[in-house]
Amino acid sequence: MSSRDTMLRRIRTAVAKGAPSEPPPPVPREYHRSGEHAAGSDHVVELVIDRLLDYKAEVTVVERAGLAAAVDIALGSASSVVVPPGVAEDVRSGCHTGGRTVVVDTDPATLSATELDAVDAVVVGSTVAIAVTGTIVLSGRPDEGRRAISLVPDLLVVVLPVDRIVETVPDGLALLTPTAPLTMISGPSATSDIELSRVEGVHGPRTLRVVIVR
Repeated sequence: MSSRDTMLRRIRTAVAKGAPSEPPPPVPREYHRSGEHAAGSDHVVELVIDRLLDYKAEVTVVERAGLAAAVDIALGSASSVVVPPGVAEDVRSGCHTGGRTVVVDTDPATLSATELDAVDAVVVGSTVAIAVTGTIVLSGRPDEGRRAISLVPDLLVVVLPVDRIVETVPDGLALLTPTAPLTMISGPSATSDIELSRVEGVHGPRTLRVVIVR
């Protein structure tokens, strides 16, 4: 009996009135629930950098004392920046360098999509990064802000503390609140839907720059 025949037989059995249904096969549970390396270890940092670079993101690793300068460099030629209300002071200082216009979302009001689209860049914090998939997760914390601010401006700069980099997906999920407004970022926004030609900036920021803080 082919796989197709088996599938169709199970469907007919399930929808037949009064017919006994077959018990479902057991679900395998022998998957890894945690990584072998600690959060923030050299292995997970090297792994997340490798994944991010593969996704065409730009990565910088700095000490805390150099964070303001690193944010300034990451913003490049951007002349206007939006930040969430809970952004750290040294991050905000880096945004102001060079006379940039810095707008705090929700202070005094949330920015509209049109207003966000007129801003060159956004700088946010992060809740966790999953090294094995190269995924950065935002969860709406005060230093991350609303989902919209990380999705509309063309340049997204993420500040990622090294101790928030974990190895596996289960490690990352364990640190998240399921009901939070999660945004999962794996590289700049891109699609290859048309003739397998990669186009960036279609559904979100065209450029992703990550500042890892030791």
